[in-house]
Amino acid sequence: MTLVLLEKADGVATITLNRPEAMNALSHALRGAFFEACQGVAEDDDIRALIVTGAGERAFTAGLDLKELGSSGLGPATDQKPFSNPCKALEKLEIPVIGAINGVAVTGGFELALACDVRIASTNARFADTHARVGIIPGWGLSQKLSRYIGLSRACEMSFTGQFLDADTACSWGLVNHVYAPEDLMPAARALAADMATIDPGFMKTYKKLIRDGYDRNFKDALALEKEVTDSYNSHVSAEEVEQRRLAVIERGRSQKG
Repeated sequence: MTLVLLEKADGVATITLNRPEAMNALSHALRGAFFEACQGVAEDDDIRALIVTGAGERAFTAGLDLKELGSSGLGPATDQKPFSNPCKALEKLEIPVIGAINGVAVTGGFELALACDVRIASTNARFADTHARVGIIPGWGLSQKLSRYIGLSRACEMSFTGQFLDADTACSWGLVNHVYAPEDLMPAARALAADMATIDPGFMKTYKKLIRDGYDRNFKDALALEKEVTDSYNSHVSAEEVEQRRLAVIERGRSQKG
């Protein structure tokens, strides 16, 4: 069985974790295949957005393959090399990454969901940080990202109990943007990705990097970074280009009414 499926169509790539019989658990082999798929996306200039999802409706991914870890040790599972750390593989991409969370996203799978730029979920989706239950400290960013995304108190509750969070609650907490029926999840993800794919790729690369880099800084330093990037980038934009795009924005707004 092919552990990771990569599809490309109309400027959008889809990576599917394909071990449904094992809840799409992130074995060493699957992580290697995931890295290769991400490389295939990064090297294709025609791809302007990426969707990441899991096969089936039960699991986005249940996280690291604990049976494998029990026999091989933690070692590479918590390092920062993109080949064995799928979160790093995603974070290196310069295009928007949409996580279409189709089922449970647990521990390492939760971390992979957090590595996506945007998350949408099906009603089957559930999220849990079970690191405390398993007795393994997270190594892919969850301990720092989760509190920044949903607040310290909520993050502590999830991490200190290991309890599951349903899709609707995850949406109300700001962890995911939208919740869909299972059959509507991928069409919604493709529509969102197609919309993002219409943005100029050079601009998207710069803007994504600015947002991501700024998020890692304190507010004062982030504003200074914005000014630095703005002064450099906007100096090359002509008034004629701005006017053309302004008219296009107006027309887009009219088409979206109702």
